[in-house]
Amino acid sequence: MTLVSDDAVDMAALAYARGQVPEARAELRQQPADFFVDEDCDIALSGSGEHLWCRIEKTGLNTQDAVQALSRATGVHPRQIGFAGMKDRVAVTRQWLSIAWPIARDLPDLDGLEGIEILEMDRHERKLKRGAHRGNRFVLRLRELAGDRDVLEADLARVREQGVPNYFGAQRFGHGGRNLGLSRALFAGKRLSRNRRGFALSAARSLLFNAVVDARVRDASWNALIDGEAVMLDGSHSVFALAETDQGRDELEQRLARFDIHPSGPMAGRGGDDVISGRARELEEGVLGEYADLVAGLKACDVEAGRRALRLSVPSLEWQFEDERTLTLSFWLPPGAFATSVLREIVDTTSDS
Repeated sequence: MTLVSDDAVDMAALAYARGQVPEARAELRQQPADFFVDEDCDIALSGSGEHLWCRIEKTGLNTQDAVQALSRATGVHPRQIGFAGMKDRVAVTRQWLSIAWPIARDLPDLDGLEGIEILEMDRHERKLKRGAHRGNRFVLRLRELAGDRDVLEADLARVREQGVPNYFGAQRFGHGGRNLGLSRALFAGKRLSRNRRGFALSAARSLLFNAVVDARVRDASWNALIDGEAVMLDGSHSVFALAETDQGRDELEQRLARFDIHPSGPMAGRGGDDVISGRARELEEGVLGEYADLVAGLKACDVEAGRRALRLSVPSLEWQFEDERTLTLSFWLPPGAFATSVLREIVDTTSDS
């Protein structure tokens, strides 16, 4: 099954763990405040150093927009402005950014930036690096809610207890799938800027991973261990081959049930083929074979292969019905996980998620 047509990524075609599109319907992001994200970054700042760290709240801007705004306000090149994770545009989001700023210079005037409020400022010795945050706390408000309350409550409870398929969200592919178009241009030999090259490689790998997750959901094995599995430890990137462990199957199943380990899927690239075997290898090779051009392009670009958990646990999920037509969800997710992948198993939204 292909998920792409003319570089448009069909997110609706991805299989659901619940078996079909949720019965409940609602509207998401009627206003930016309906999608609130608070970055969980617990780095202890030293109070001194050549980098000025700013915790900001931004509205209607993505992270790159904020970086550009801070660059214009300070005269600091965007590459000298660090951030841990990318955040949505149609949202209210809080996150840390760091600006290379010598101690001898007076603090920059960052008041009055459109869509940006400075919440905290402090100094540190190092630039903020990608992926340095612990995760993100989400609060989503769904409006114009319609559907059977009992079915919706059952879906909410199921997601909290069982987790969801760990799909990459539509944001990874850009508006209209344009980042995948960049992938094909890059693999055809076009030179891209550093940022656009990064978007292109990420989009290709994310599409391939989603295709494998989709196959495992349809196979009813996205949350199960199959023969030849590459098993990932929860909260880390550590992977071990199921065939090589000396643990008994019952022990592994118990660890799986308590979310200590997860089945994993490929982040395609060069190498990494030796960690899977048997049925897992056969399934992945069958799926990736449908996208041989993307796989070859990633290898030609010397991207190193990796693994990602197929399952995303959401034990922190809480919900509140503000009224008959409004539902608020709150939950915490680790870096790289998408709130929209949680949401799609609960409610069918009428706006682009």
